[in-house]
Order: sequence, then structure tokens, then C-alpha cells
Amino acid sequence: MSKRRQLAQKVANLFIVGLGLTILISFLFQPAVAKSPQSKTQQVATSIGWQSASFPVENFQAYTSGFGYRTNATGGSGYEFHSGLDMAAPRGSYIRNWWTGVVTKVTDGGACGTQVTIQSGQWQHTYCHMEGKVEVFNSTRHMSDRAGGIQLVEGQTIPAGVRIGRVGMSGRTTGPHLHWGLKYNGNYVDPAQVLRAMFAIQPAARQSSSQIKRQQTQIKIDESKFIRDSGY
Repeated sequence: MSKRRQLAQKVANLFIVGLGLTILISFLFQPAVAKSPQSKTQQVATSIGWQSASFPVENFQAYTSGFGYRTNATGGSGYEFHSGLDMAAPRGSYIRNWWTGVVTKVTDGGACGTQVTIQSGQWQHTYCHMEGKVEVFNSTRHMSDRAGGIQLVEGQTIPAGVRIGRVGMSGRTTGPHLHWGLKYNGNYVDPAQVLRAMFAIQPAARQSSSQIKRQQTQIKIDESKFIRDSGY
């Protein structure tokens, strides 16, 4: 066999070996197919029994801005990510703790306005645009709404359904509403999916309570000009 044919044969053999290694490596290290955020949200939202969970606001009027990207709520150009679900209610309506947990943060600055964050295991729930302000006593932060008879302290354990504040207009907002945000293991979750799971598993409570409106259980976004609560 000539040296030229031997060289060609070696090159062909190396090509075949290299191709085999490439296929093997791509098979062994093939990345998992990423699930869409929507499917992850649905899985998380429906994986837990919500019998003890509470609807977060009294005197509910409408869902006015949903979770996800939307046009700028205060008239700016472009799109922005809305990290929660907006629920319109008359100013001064009481806000209830969604699930038993510990108050981890109270603040009254920024777009969220007066804000309370509660940790319930792997879940974090945030309530924005509340009445009241943050005060510090003995190096401990309090959210005080004296007119509503509410005072929360960081580190305090709050049962589900307890009143934790009132709907206000603090922060970046154009009307009274509750901005309710949820995270699971540090990742944002669409609150509408959680509410749907809650209403599906609480039929007895829904039927016996005159406070639960049909509109609440349908979770439809109504960006009505009559309920103008766009904001953070």
C-alpha cells in the first residue's frame, strides 16, 4: 500500500473516531429540555393543598393587572415586568395574610410603597401600596397603620386570614389597589394560578361565604377605566 493511501486511511479512521466521540459526548451531556415558565407555575401552584389559605383582600372589586410583561403602567414607553397580581378595592379595605408565616420585611420606600413581606416555608408573599408607615423602636422595624389598628413587627408570626394592613395608594400607583406578589424558592410565581388552585380546592368555603364573588373565582383581568389602579 502506498504511503499516500496509508495516510488517507489514517485520516479516515481519525474522522470516524472523532465523529463517534462527538455523538457520545452530545448524548451524555445533552441538556434537559427547559419547561416554560407557565408550566412550572402551574405545577407549583397546584402541588400543595390550599385549604387553609386566605384570599388576600376584603371588598374585592376586580383584578386589574396580571402577572408578566405589560406596557408601562404610568404612561412610559416600552414594556415592563409586572411581578404580581393587582386587585382593586376601595381605599382602606383590609388586607389579609394569605398563609401562615413570619414577617421578614417591612418597608415604605420605592415603587411598592408601604410593603409587608411574609415567609411561609418555601413561599414568600409580598403586599404593596398599603396604608401606614414604617417606624423603628428598639432597633426593631414596625409597620404601623394606627388608623386601621394595625401594627406588624419583623420576626412576628402571622396566622392565615389575619388582617395585616389596609389598601392604600403609597408608592407608584394611580389608584387604590393591592399588589400581591408570590415567590417559590426565590422564583416568581403567577398568583392567578395559585388562586385558581385555591378556589378549586375550597368549594365548600366558597359556596358558604357571601364574601366570595363569582368574579374572584374566575380570575379575569379587567383593565377598566372605571377601576384605574395601574401601578407597580
